[in-house]
Amino acid sequence: MKATLKKEPRVPLTRSRALQVAMKLADQGGVEALSMRKLAQELGVEAMSLYHHVKNKEDILDGMVDLVSSEIELPAYDTDWKQAIRHWATSLRTVLTRHPWAIGLMYSRATPGLTNMQNINTVIGCFRKAGFSVQMAANALSLLDSYIFGFVLQEVNLPFGNETEFAEGVEGVAQQLPPDEFPYLIELSSELVLKPGYSYGNQFHFGFELILEGLGAQLEKALKSR
Repeated sequence: MKATLKKEPRVPLTRSRALQVAMKLADQGGVEALSMRKLAQELGVEAMSLYHHVKNKEDILDGMVDLVSSEIELPAYDTDWKQAIRHWATSLRTVLTRHPWAIGLMYSRATPGLTNMQNINTVIGCFRKAGFSVQMAANALSLLDSYIFGFVLQEVNLPFGNETEFAEGVEGVAQQLPPDEFPYLIELSSELVLKPGYSYGNQFHFGFELILEGLGAQLEKALKSR
């Protein structure tokens, strides 16, 4: 007697599932590779079925941004503000590195999700509770966002897959440079970049700590003048 093969139960299509799969596609090929048709194929449904759960691609992008925002660990109000902001910034950098397509979308949506707005609200609140004025809190957020997003944008677009490839690429370029015309670039390559253990990503902490020190100095100055 032939055994009857049981069919795998069909996973129901929901908005949440559609957004999760859309994020997976964007992680693999960027938002440019994402389309309603391709998403439907990945989900195993007809394209028209998607419109029962999402309005259009813009709606999908809004939902994806909110999902990315939900992965970011927010600063706590019950700890030192520098420590709290450091924790948030580290998490933000990790999340953006995991989803580099989100770098250009996080603040470009005309209809940002509630999670995204809550994140911004919490970071501003961290500065305000530390004693920053409204203007200083706005300046601090803008400065940190510019640094974190900009650094990650450079980091994920380096033309090398890993640190070994990076070192080999730098060495190859350095060998082509005339030493008398590019002495400082060659010096930086040999004395820093080509040393064991070098990682471009490690430079993130240097710049970030300088920003925190500067913000701390501005806060101290402002509190004294009140």
